[in-house]
Amino acid sequence: MFSKNSKNAINIIAKIAVTAAAVGSIALFIVLSGFSGLREFSLQFTNVFDADLKVYSYQGKSLQFTEELENRISNIKGIEAYTKIIEERVFIQYRGKNHVAKIKGVDLSFKHVISIDSILFLNNWLTPNHDEVVIGLGISKKLSLGVLDYGNLLEIYVPKPGGGQILNAADAFYKKRAVVSGMYSVNEELDSEYIFSDIDYARSLLAMKPNEVTSIEIKLSSVANEDFIKSEIKSIFNKNVTVKNRMQQNDGLYKMLNIENLFVYLFVSLIAAIAIFNITGTIIMIIIDKRDNIKTLVSLGLTIKEIKKIFFYNGLLMTSTGLFIGLFFGIIVVFFQQKFGFVPIAPNMPYPVKLEFINIVIVFITILFLGGIASKIAATRVTKS
Repeated sequence: MFSKNSKNAINIIAKIAVTAAAVGSIALFIVLSGFSGLREFSLQFTNVFDADLKVYSYQGKSLQFTEELENRISNIKGIEAYTKIIEERVFIQYRGKNHVAKIKGVDLSFKHVISIDSILFLNNWLTPNHDEVVIGLGISKKLSLGVLDYGNLLEIYVPKPGGGQILNAADAFYKKRAVVSGMYSVNEELDSEYIFSDIDYARSLLAMKPNEVTSIEIKLSSVANEDFIKSEIKSIFNKNVTVKNRMQQNDGLYKMLNIENLFVYLFVSLIAAIAIFNITGTIIMIIIDKRDNIKTLVSLGLTIKEIKKIFFYNGLLMTSTGLFIGLFFGIIVVFFQQKFGFVPIAPNMPYPVKLEFINIVIVFITILFLGGIASKIAATRVTKS
């Protein structure tokens, strides 16, 4: 690999091939690290807003959560806290402006499951047994709605269940009014989707029974066995419930991110492959240049297969050299971006990257595999003729 060739151009082309492998490695590593950062940035909002586990009714929109079931849930080892939830799509109106949202009725235990302080943007959270709601920043902008406006209350409508002909539009909806006590902010999508209320307020609006809830959200302890807790909850409800972890609650988002990650990886790998296949041409030129040496080795007793291995290993060495150089500089670039954020995604917001060992392994295997194929193709040029 390091010996001089009779033609200086071959040495130059060999250096270019190693540089191409290094550039392919650094590009693949930086792109994967950038996507890991974007994925973590996207999922941090679900980590704030969603509980560790969420229990739904297997059939229907609600389930009965009696005091006996509450006691049995409380006794499961590994459950740190739980909260009862009533959730339904509603129509909201404020001073002639309309919006479709979801009302989420929560009890006092909600703050032990979800960190309210991390999402509360303005004023105060809900006061129990009061006709109050906490709205998202997006809803506030769409309705031009502020907090504590007692002169103009927010009107909330929900369709009445049942059938038959409706003669008066007012008879088709349950309606309640509420004052906005506070405002939360998570991200643009969630800020325009949810309004929070006291659970009794939501139950009254939806005309639900006292023990009726739409879901139960659970916070697990740091040492909890998730699979064990899931099975215990299902046994308590006689398998009439579905229990989802945070990933399953956002399966659409996770699938989208994984598919995007796969396509990004394949696209950048293709670019790296084009760069790395410079090694094939380089090895072929070295084979032609070393023709006399090959004849000497054959005369000494080496087989064609063994000589092919020499050039195959030569190609792997070139690939490995470029790979380690690329990974070295790639790790430095990602580390400095994490530390100092010299590439911004928006004003005062650095582009998110994440230094992960799995990305190093992926780059190592990918580049070495591509380099191995390129070297194998070049080594086949060694023949008896």
